Amino acid sequence: MDARTVTVFGGSGFIGRHLVRRLAQRGWRVRVAVRRPDSALFLKPMGDVGQITPVQANLRDEASVQAAVAGAEAVVNLVGILYEFGKQRFDAVHHDGARRVAAAARAAGASRFVQMSALGADLQSPATYARTKALGEQAVARAFPGATIIRPSVVFGPEDGFFNRFAAMAMVSPLLPVIGRPPHGPRFQPVFVGDVAEAIARAIEDPATAGKTYELGGPQVYTLAEILHLVLKWTGRRRLVAWLPMSIVKLQAAVLEWLPVPPLTRDQVKLLQVDNVVSGAKPGFNELGIQPAGAEVVVPGYLGRFRRGGRRPVKPA
Repeated sequence: MDARTVTVFGGSGFIGRHLVRRLAQRGWRVRVAVRRPDSALFLKPMGDVGQITPVQANLRDEASVQAAVAGAEAVVNLVGILYEFGKQRFDAVHHDGARRVAAAARAAGASRFVQMSALGADLQSPATYARTKALGEQAVARAFPGATIIRPSVVFGPEDGFFNRFAAMAMVSPLLPVIGRPPHGPRFQPVFVGDVAEAIARAIEDPATAGKTYELGGPQVYTLAEILHLVLKWTGRRRLVAWLPMSIVKLQAAVLEWLPVPPLTRDQVKLLQVDNVVSGAKPGFNELGIQPAGAEVVVPGYLGRFRRGGRRPVKPA
């Protein structure tokens, strides 16, 4: 077995690129398992020559998964989808795909396996996204006893699809809608992408994390309405923030989910009926020795490009 080799499935994504950089800095040889290796070539300069290698793998193809994990000491599965498209279905990715990667990792003799799940993963959830995340956790635990599960709240960072989406919406729309639980929407505990990457890196290297599930949330809890008001403050814009009746939201989602990259789907509307915060019943950042960064410290810096007249310094709230 190659010493200090880790395979990261989904390593070219939002969280993956931060994790790959940290693992390279720690001296790991990193295989980035993705469907299109050419899309991950931008990661190679994050390490020394030959330290980061994109390889082709598709979670639906067992042979490619087995080849990607061969000889790896550790395996991380970050692959997930927020909406279904083509052959990318929730069950195929979150459940069957996770099981396939975990089983291949165990068969290859890997000593550590980390599975990216999500806060709200629940077998009883009305949302298919959350149910399949929970099924994936179960399948991974059976296929690779000792696997570590990571459940973050909504993840923010310069490339996120959360704060950036609301800021982009505020540029063109006179209304920022509050959807979900009335009147302020669900609560979130946004977590910085760099802290999530660090948590995964420590989970890989610390055998004491084996078999545990970690819930990761930032230092502050916000309602959706509070988040929208903060986005307006940080981008220097004035817009109406108002709760929308669920009948209207569901109708909009039924139409919007047919777009190539849907901003809202009916399954996501179901997710927005419950809070997305840590339960307190599982270990988290504290047990990993990490002090998480707050959104109000990080986010204003990268939302500056959405301000009128371009980027200007923004004082954190």
